[in-house]
Amino acid sequence: MLRTIAVGLDGSQESRAAAEWAAREAKLRGLPLKIVHVWEPVPEPMAQAPLLGAETHQHWTERIPREAAEGVRLRHPGVEVSTEQVSGYPGNALAEAAKSAELLVLGSRGLGGIGGFMVGSVGLSVLAHADRPVVMVRALEAASDEHEPDPEGVPSAATPFLPVVLGLDVDHPDDTLIEFAFDAAERRATSLRVVHGWNPPPYYAYGTPANPALHEALALGDAEALAEVLRPWRKRFPEVRVVEESRYGSAAVHVVEAARRASLVVVGRRIRRSPFGAHIGHVTHAVLHHSTAPVTVVPHD
Repeated sequence: MLRTIAVGLDGSQESRAAAEWAAREAKLRGLPLKIVHVWEPVPEPMAQAPLLGAETHQHWTERIPREAAEGVRLRHPGVEVSTEQVSGYPGNALAEAAKSAELLVLGSRGLGGIGGFMVGSVGLSVLAHADRPVVMVRALEAASDEHEPDPEGVPSAATPFLPVVLGLDVDHPDDTLIEFAFDAAERRATSLRVVHGWNPPPYYAYGTPANPALHEALALGDAEALAEVLRPWRKRFPEVRVVEESRYGSAAVHVVEAARRASLVVVGRRIRRSPFGAHIGHVTHAVLHHSTAPVTVVPHD
């Protein structure tokens, strides 16, 4: 089955920014783009109101994706664009739409200034339950944000891409996550910056006086573990320049810091089949809320 790049659209500024990002990604991957518009059924008493009659409701639910598709086709020639309308709770409908997509793109309100995302309940629900990668894009995201500035320091989409950043846990590395990040960097002809945060085991951290030699040994061991995980991937993607960063401290803090100079941030989410408990790890959750670059969350076992 031919996969697509799917994007959730509700007419908001953030969903329109997501559609633009999705169109650029579709062109990079040579895939069609599907705009998915979800509407929740209006309760019967409201549906019969003069301003919310069936004809009015149908007009707006059809107009939003149709006009969005027309605009995307004009701005991104060569990208095949289709629309799909579904009814139901947006979180469930979008997670279902992701099953037939290479990835699903969603918009998120920015926190303003240099802040990150404001991920709402629908976005968190999709992220927690989608079986395919989900990309979160800020409302004011522009193509030039993903590229190096031109020689005069002016934002430009014609310059090389900024690096792709991968947040990686070397104790539980996953091939799906790593492959996605390397592939994204290769398609963008840019480098891959792999960031791993480490802390001493509890039996070293508590009751142990400061020991620079021990700290250095632990740091070296962690750096070697990161290099070992990435070694086969370097061979598989020889064109991708890899920058390895094994850093002491919070992984979330280090990934968020790296996101300031990134075209895309890639993090993982362990798939949990239980309906109870957290479905998004604390590092991924923190990166989603504080990254200034688009974030891809890759589910894995």
